[in-house]
Amino acid sequence: MSSLQNQVAVITGGAQSIGFGICEALGAAGCEVIIADIRKERMQEASEKLVARGYRCDTIEVDVTNEDSVRSMVQQVKTKHARIDIFVNCAGAPPNVVPLIHLTTAEWTRVLNVNLLGVFLCCREVGALMVQQEFGKIINIASVCSFQGGLTIPAYTAAKHGVAGLTKALANEWASKNIHVNAIAPGYFDTEMCAAIVNDPVREPQIRGRIPAGRWGQPSDLVGPLLFLASDASNYVDGHVLVVDGGWMGR
Repeated sequence: MSSLQNQVAVITGGAQSIGFGICEALGAAGCEVIIADIRKERMQEASEKLVARGYRCDTIEVDVTNEDSVRSMVQQVKTKHARIDIFVNCAGAPPNVVPLIHLTTAEWTRVLNVNLLGVFLCCREVGALMVQQEFGKIINIASVCSFQGGLTIPAYTAAKHGVAGLTKALANEWASKNIHVNAIAPGYFDTEMCAAIVNDPVREPQIRGRIPAGRWGQPSDLVGPLLFLASDASNYVDGHVLVVDGGWMGR
């Protein structure tokens, strides 16, 4: 039930951090991995690393906030691979840590566009293909901020609440069509997006001290949950937001 051999997996934001860890995990599981990212150089570097390890990998440049670009991505995959078995929405923009009264409309729009509009556009276009196929797995990357308010990151929190809600709505719509939509909600992970906090001598120990596991998450901590949601082992799991946070939400 857990075999992913020869499945076609597309990962947005797969060129670095959590996205690249997801690509590694799916490549090791036997998938044909397609990195979809806006950063051409980073994407090429990531692809070369996967190929060097013996994994099958392709790349597609995409701007998830642009309808035409997302449609082109799906069409390219369909033309070359005929189908998409697994789709992971991992493209994201870091929040601007600022109180709401100082948050500009432009910054609000930037964060919402990448973290929520991009998920919507990808789900819509990929979902249309999966409806035709009558199967598929969509895994959205949410956050513990899908459940909490965060601290002076209102745009990011709003976006991640939206990702959780969209995940549940699409599960209701597509579960009967053999399309399973779920999400993973990471807690605090030691990635490039969190570098400023990781390197903050005051904030970092405060956060780490609140995590029952006593450490920040690593991309490898997402492998088990990811492979479960991507495989047939989770075929009766729909609309679930799986928290991977070292116990953060339990405090």
